[in-house]
Amino acid sequence: MAKKYDVAVVGATGAVGEVMLSMLAERRFPAGEVYALASSRSAGTKVRCGDRELTVSDLATFDFRKAQIGLFSAGGEISAQYAPKAAAAGCVVIDNTAHFRYDDDIPLVVPEVNPGDIGRYTTRGIIANPNCSTIQMLVALKPLHDAAGIERINVCTYQSVSGTGKEAIDELMEQTRVLLERGQAAAHVYPKQIAFNVLPHIDVFQDNGYTKEEMKMVWETVKIMGDPSIRVNPTTARVPVVYGHSEAVHIETRRKLTAAEALELLARAPGVVVVDERKPGGYPTAVTEGAGHDPVYVGRVREDISHPRGLDMWVVADNLRKGAALNSIQIAEQLIARYL
Repeated sequence: MAKKYDVAVVGATGAVGEVMLSMLAERRFPAGEVYALASSRSAGTKVRCGDRELTVSDLATFDFRKAQIGLFSAGGEISAQYAPKAAAAGCVVIDNTAHFRYDDDIPLVVPEVNPGDIGRYTTRGIIANPNCSTIQMLVALKPLHDAAGIERINVCTYQSVSGTGKEAIDELMEQTRVLLERGQAAAHVYPKQIAFNVLPHIDVFQDNGYTKEEMKMVWETVKIMGDPSIRVNPTTARVPVVYGHSEAVHIETRRKLTAAEALELLARAPGVVVVDERKPGGYPTAVTEGAGHDPVYVGRVREDISHPRGLDMWVVADNLRKGAALNSIQIAEQLIARYL
């Protein structure tokens, strides 16, 4: 009989936590007990994990000795407080927040890119899950970097409101309803109206004029790829889409890579689906391909007319699945297959 692993899902009532629970069942993860954990306010409520109905328990009183794997997605402050406690109790933590990502002794992993780093979890018992926008970009760029060496990445993201959380989804829906009824939309979650709008701002502004979301893509790309020579120039924008992030990615490589070569490499790459026909609709979008699906979709692949070794592409993925929950569970799958 296959070995079972008891799993604690921290932040089980949040947008990502709900997807983590559903994906444990979808992917037939060898889970024994599944513990749904959240704040005391949510304790006693019910959540689903496939056919199972789970009662949410209070994170503050949970004994992490009961679980071998912890999937954390309840915010950086919660992870800072409870992830070390869980690790000390023998529960390997896969943390979806930004809190541990930039610690040198904590691996930051995209399984299609740097699976070998998972083995470094033994240092502190924690593995960090990257930012959603970084994950989908690097799944697409890894085979191209291996083939031709990426020198520079220019990227503009178009990120859905579910990346902010349930309250942002509600705000988009409510603003849309009010505006369609010719009312006045009120903004609470975002600094400006998000319905029928685009906000060129995600997370807090840094001294260099970039936002923290943009700098995450810079820091994380270098760490995950293991190549400090890669330069990244990002702009991140929030768009009125519920699920699925889109990215316009422009790369400059050391060796010339044609669009045909790139498409061939991408077609063979794990976790990538190419949707690239030069006709209306022959490309992936957040709604039709990204939302509700696991792969990273790539289209609009073409040679950059402004640079002799440049390539342009369009990259789409579900930010709650591959951008968060799926990536975490894939890390857990490799962890139990190779290390536990």
